[in-house]
Amino acid sequence: MKAMILAAGRGERLRPLTDRVPKALAPVGGEPMLAHQLRWLAAAGIREVVINLHHLGEQIVAAVGDGAGFGLTVRYSREDTLLETGGGIVNALPLLGEAPFLLLNGDIYTDFPLTALPDRPPAGSLAHLVVTPRPAFRDRGDFDVEDGVVRRRGDGFVYCGIALLDPRALDGRRAERFSLREVYFELLARGALTAQEWRGFWSDIGDLTQLREVDAHHRANA
Repeated sequence: MKAMILAAGRGERLRPLTDRVPKALAPVGGEPMLAHQLRWLAAAGIREVVINLHHLGEQIVAAVGDGAGFGLTVRYSREDTLLETGGGIVNALPLLGEAPFLLLNGDIYTDFPLTALPDRPPAGSLAHLVVTPRPAFRDRGDFDVEDGVVRRRGDGFVYCGIALLDPRALDGRRAERFSLREVYFELLARGALTAQEWRGFWSDIGDLTQLREVDAHHRANA
């Protein structure tokens, strides 16, 4: 299975840090966040990774190279204009192929074991999400989940930025600016969106306070 890391975003809420480094290279435990994610993928048996690039993307290329230092083969999907999460994935599909792939947001830190994911979305599903009960730092949730199926939009759970995505979920979409959330909502309406719960540590490093909390958690548990 291949994986894609979404790392093109501007990271506005992490400014002024992200004025000089891309969000995916924010430091956690003295290393870029992206380095932790790449080792996490390699430990789960992933060998091919695609990273999309826009804001200060060449810094990511300089830090990661071809991925050999992480036991991976890394390729890059460059965006001349920011395509957001949905358009960025469509733009990268030629590198990802036709099989379901693992998708990670480039700003998350968690101790979720990727090996707990199935090999592909369950039967009838085109996207399988990892969700967590809405944490205190979130005012709103994303979905309500029952018996492994996303039933509705709601406040019960937050999407963790980890998913198995079947490329067929993006049929008819073009490499233009749109959010992956639109796709998830369409799949929800079709009954084609599943999920599994994670109740361990998770953060999406949305601002500098969360970055400091993640750094402290990592150092305490390294």
